[in-house]
Parts: sequence; structure tokens; C-alpha cells
Amino acid sequence: MKFTEEHEWLLVEDDVVVVGITAHAAEQLGDIVFVELPEEGREVSKDDEVVVIESVKAASDILAPLDGEIVEVNAALVEDPGKINEDPEGAAWFFKMKIEDLSALDDYMDEKEYKDFIS
Repeated sequence: MKFTEEHEWLLVEDDVVVVGITAHAAEQLGDIVFVELPEEGREVSKDDEVVVIESVKAASDILAPLDGEIVEVNAALVEDPGKINEDPEGAAWFFKMKIEDLSALDDYMDEKEYKDFIS
């Protein structure tokens, strides 16, 4: 698993990258009440806004961590955004994306580096 400074986690599964937010980010946001996910098939560039999250505290955008194509979204989150607070680093992933250059993940932190970053 890799982590971004924007508190996203990235997990490689075969030729796709699964993207979600960290437990730290979910805790900071508070109770999440709304999620807007991207459309499958959408081509995105690194740092494009792809997900909108609203919590009782604030609204936030999730940015594309890499260039690629959104190949799957977690539609269950639209029906029950609270799942993000319950299991942010597991079942509450946001989207999966196909990327061409897996070496782009080398720019991100591993778990130890991320824990140091948030402490």
C-alpha cells in the first residue's frame, strides 16, 4: 500500500490501482454524509478532482493520484457514505483506475513514512 500527502491510500491489484482515504483522513472529516463518485470510463490526469465528499464538518475533494482511466467505482458508498467512517482503508474504497506506469507509485510514501508524516 502507498500513501499520498493528501491522505489517500493506493493499493495495486493486478493492473489496477484501488484508491481510498486513510483512517486519519476519515477521522479528521468526521461523519461523512455525502459522496459523489466519478463516472466509469473517465480518463483522469494526476491532481484532477474526481470525488467529492461532504461531512458534518466540511466538503473535500479527492484528487486523482495518477494519470489513468477510472474502471470501477464503489457505488455502495453513494447509498451509505457512513461506510467511509466505518472501514476507510478496506471496504470503503472510492474507485479503481487503470494506469500505464506503475513506477509512478514510487513517488508515494509507504506505511511507515505515512505514519511519520501524520505524527
